[in-house]
Amino acid sequence: MRFTKFQGFGNDYLVFEADHLSGVGDLGSFARRICNRHYGAGADGIAILSEPPADRGPQAGSPLGVVDAGGPENDSDFDVRIFNPDGSEAGMSGNGTRCAASFLFYHGLWSDELLRLQTRNGLKRYHLMERSGAGSFLFRSELGQPRFDSASIPMQTDRPLDRVIDYPLEVGGETLKVTALQMGNPNCCVFVDDFEAIAWRRLGPLIENHPQFPERTNVIFIRVRDRQNIEERIWERGVGETESSGTCSCAAVVASVINGKTDRTVDVHAPGGIIPIEWRHDGEVVLTGSASVVYSGAWLMD
Repeated sequence: MRFTKFQGFGNDYLVFEADHLSGVGDLGSFARRICNRHYGAGADGIAILSEPPADRGPQAGSPLGVVDAGGPENDSDFDVRIFNPDGSEAGMSGNGTRCAASFLFYHGLWSDELLRLQTRNGLKRYHLMERSGAGSFLFRSELGQPRFDSASIPMQTDRPLDRVIDYPLEVGGETLKVTALQMGNPNCCVFVDDFEAIAWRRLGPLIENHPQFPERTNVIFIRVRDRQNIEERIWERGVGETESSGTCSCAAVVASVINGKTDRTVDVHAPGGIIPIEWRHDGEVVLTGSASVVYSGAWLMD
């Protein structure tokens, strides 16, 4: 089973063509084994690419269909599924899908400037801005629009809320003020003055698995530098601590804006790098970032 590993802002994914995994019965179990950093290839997740149904996608060709352009505006060019290291399937991954997009360009399976990927959370658009060297690709990624009501997150509250801002969440014997939203996945944001003064690695898994989040949640701890810059630490649902996360970073920016702490165009400073994000006035959240090839390999275990 051939794959290629890519990383974006230190968030690494193993990318497969779906046809190469046709013999795998349980993709969640497979993801747990291959993502293990001691006994597997090691990654923050796997991305699986496939052709869309024939009535809404590109013509068939090679294993994925070598194509130059897509169909109507709302059609996808490829479908992508993302699995976390714990075996759960994500609704969306900003970095994972960008790694999948880079895979298509790297292997010559796509060449048009615009690429449309269908995810569990809807259609996402990737505009290729630059190709550097043999395997680094810079994209402007349109990752969708946030949703704020408690039912859409989903988050269980005493009464339905249009927005979850400054919500008092009891965690580990203390009460934290959180902002929660849906941005491809459930996200819970906590604003802090000092990362070292809060036990965020202890609180992260407690919030991730909090009973008020029935589908669990990403957890983002945010320190605001100024109106154009924020810092973040991430505890990602199904993954744990990560260097970065595209959807988490987008959620962090949106949360900062609706709390009146930043403008709509922000540089997010994550351990894995600086991520430029804009929450446009039409509601779309746009992330500009690259993904680079690490290596290709073959999985030899059963």
